[in-house]
Amino acid sequence: MSTSTSSASQRIDALLDEKSFVEIGAMVTARATDFDLKQNDTPSDGVVTGYGTIDGNRVYVYSQNASVLGGSIGEMHAKKITNIYDLAMKTGTPVIGLLDCAGLRLQEATDALNALGEIYFKQAMAKGVVPQITAIFGACGGGLAIMPSLTDFTLMEEKNAKLFVNSPNALAGNFAEKNDTASAAFQANESGVADFVGDEASVLGQIRELVSMLPANNDDLAMTDCTDDLNRVCADLANCANDTSILLSNIADDNNFVEVKAGYAKEMVTGFIRLDGMTVGCVANRTEVVGEDGKVAETFEAALTPKGCDKAADFVYFCDSFGIPVLSLTNVKGFEATVCAEKRISKAVANLTEAFANCDVPRVNVIVGKAFGSAYVAMNSKGIGADLTFAWPDAQIGTMEAKLAAQVMYEGQGAEVISEKAKEYETLQNSAASAARRGYVDSIIEPQDTRKHLIYAFEMLFA
Repeated sequence: MSTSTSSASQRIDALLDEKSFVEIGAMVTARATDFDLKQNDTPSDGVVTGYGTIDGNRVYVYSQNASVLGGSIGEMHAKKITNIYDLAMKTGTPVIGLLDCAGLRLQEATDALNALGEIYFKQAMAKGVVPQITAIFGACGGGLAIMPSLTDFTLMEEKNAKLFVNSPNALAGNFAEKNDTASAAFQANESGVADFVGDEASVLGQIRELVSMLPANNDDLAMTDCTDDLNRVCADLANCANDTSILLSNIADDNNFVEVKAGYAKEMVTGFIRLDGMTVGCVANRTEVVGEDGKVAETFEAALTPKGCDKAADFVYFCDSFGIPVLSLTNVKGFEATVCAEKRISKAVANLTEAFANCDVPRVNVIVGKAFGSAYVAMNSKGIGADLTFAWPDAQIGTMEAKLAAQVMYEGQGAEVISEKAKEYETLQNSAASAARRGYVDSIIEPQDTRKHLIYAFEMLFA
């Protein structure tokens, strides 16, 4: 067995529970014979397919073998993948694809092209029915680059994985050394296609963690036993309001937060936690990134951005498709104000609003900072259907910050009047208490008690 052949199978063995893999279609080879294909050995037609388990959860998997015609997709190669999809949808089981592919098999021409379309079709049909996860370890270019984007989560090996529709050197004024648009870093931080980047072992580990968090299908419930204290007090949680990634880790069972698209639109956090064993999808505004050394590494405005809205909306749609309840943490006071953002911000905010409003799963919002204007409305507010809204005592909720409101209402009346009216406005209109009196906040909770309030809220909503 060649090194490359071994890699395709070794990835499956490293991903799945020990000795759980059962191969399907091992004897399949290419049918085409044109352009000397008859003289080439095509074992398994360049893709290993089958099923196994991850922490006891059944999954279907295919792994491309770059040593067989570059792992290129031909007629029989595609049939093996579509067969896996048929079985997965019939049994309600997640599909995992491990990609390492030179592209379409040129020797098979229109047969290969049609075969690629059949894979697209199966992926589209599986959308919202079973979770789909794709990991890229080598090349994934041209039409093949559409495959990861048709799935729910995409992971890339940090050094060797390449994902591109057009290669970097084919872009006018660009070349790979200048800007490697095919790299894992670009696809994670700039395009937002890659949800996770790491070495091969980390990528496979992340797939295992995702599978353990997700339901098997759209009729399944993502639930496991909880060993954490349901009433655990989260001390100093108020200090995490700016970096909500840390906040979510603190309130999660066993402090485990599985973040997705961590490198993209960092001002909006998305990912999964468990609360009393139940998987919950999380969407949170963020104004700071705190490094492992405890120091602030990056800062952001408390504003919705087009990229952040798109990231959050896609995530909410996924959660809704698979019956995963949604938690939002709100700290926002407006919209990104740049010429670039203005081109897309209204459409992006509308998409986020629609995602929340159409969501049928339980939804809880916690206001941990500012909640101003229509940006707050779009962030899972009561107005667009949140089931329960909590607020921390110091939260500010209203149309705009008090001083600005006073300046508008009492224009030209002097600094002393503005200051006095701003304080009055803050008490009467912008406080968590004033919002609670009007029914827009269900409960004002202490930050350290957030975990237990959320557990009880989601358990009540699922009853």
